[in-house]
Amino acid sequence: MNMASGFAAANDSPTFFDETHRMLRDQVRRFVETEIKPHALQWEQDGMVPRAVLRKMGELGFFGIRYPENLGGSAMDERATVVWAEELGRSTFSGVAITALVHTDMASVHIFNAGTPEQIEQWIPRCISGEAISAVAVTEPGAGSDVKGMTTRARRDGDDWVLNGSKLYITNGVHADVYCVAAKTDPDARPSQSVTMFLVEKGTPGFTVSRALDKHGWRSSDTAELSFQDARVPAANVLGAEGRGFYEIMKNFQNERLVIGAMAMGEAQAALELTVAYLKERKAFGESLWEKQGIRQRLAMLAARVEACRQMVYATAARAAGGEDVVRDVSMIKALAGELVNEVMYDCVQFHGGMGFMRESTIERMSRDARVQAIGGGATEVMLEEVAKRM
Repeated sequence: MNMASGFAAANDSPTFFDETHRMLRDQVRRFVETEIKPHALQWEQDGMVPRAVLRKMGELGFFGIRYPENLGGSAMDERATVVWAEELGRSTFSGVAITALVHTDMASVHIFNAGTPEQIEQWIPRCISGEAISAVAVTEPGAGSDVKGMTTRARRDGDDWVLNGSKLYITNGVHADVYCVAAKTDPDARPSQSVTMFLVEKGTPGFTVSRALDKHGWRSSDTAELSFQDARVPAANVLGAEGRGFYEIMKNFQNERLVIGAMAMGEAQAALELTVAYLKERKAFGESLWEKQGIRQRLAMLAARVEACRQMVYATAARAAGGEDVVRDVSMIKALAGELVNEVMYDCVQFHGGMGFMRESTIERMSRDARVQAIGGGATEVMLEEVAKRM
């Protein structure tokens, strides 16, 4: 932990974490320092995280944090997920972070939550080991946060379902091995009962990656547009009950939003630490920029707000682990963390001066990566409506 900055996070609070969580945090942090940071600039250029690195994450047990021991996991809870996501966020390479987090907490979790025993046995051990990487395909050009607005269709034809449509902005979309795909199976049903989830394997005839997308940030995360043209999927690949896909998607949104909030706070913490270190070295008008009262007080206030949001993330994870309903709280976290991390990045770029605008600086890359935190996983405006409904 970088105590020299004066803003290092007190993120081993005994109120929420035990020794197992602290060991996990140390293990992930070591992996970030030795296996991610020295190489991830190249991955930014390549537009992907090498499969060998993902396999190593699996071998170290990171992909099985929440899964049962009989499947090869560690059987931990939401608090461990928050530790995992926060430390990946602190790496400063959010494209790497989201590649791993989509696999562990946004895609493969659908198989575990809704899959048949056969589907779970086929895929979850491979997802835990890193042998298979997963993606979730819900978003479409006209249906992002509005899941009910999707137009991808699936019709039953004998022992198969035939899928037609497209998906957009799919993380891990280029290189995944298995996709959890949402499609409308009964357009005449109520919107909440018209969607079904399917397991679609790479190589399925009629299923193609239309293109890899060129993004503003998260450059080391492969993101794709997917196309389904009479793609035949066996009926055995229905994920959960027919017509229950909307509920399965909504069910995992809470975990997804908690994960994104934790990741965003890791990003914000890292940005504050590296900015303070830069300001203490940068000289202007005969003294370091850190000696400027206005600058350090602004950063101090941001540090206080980040710590407050982080503690909300921790408390909500602990409540979720105890079985409480935290829908309102994770909606608050997603809105607050997504906006706050962008505010932090704005000021950190500003206080870096011209260097903050250069592609060679870490903070420039981090500011681009953070922008999507207020969009993906539920835009801020959608999250605030979720909160307002429960007021």
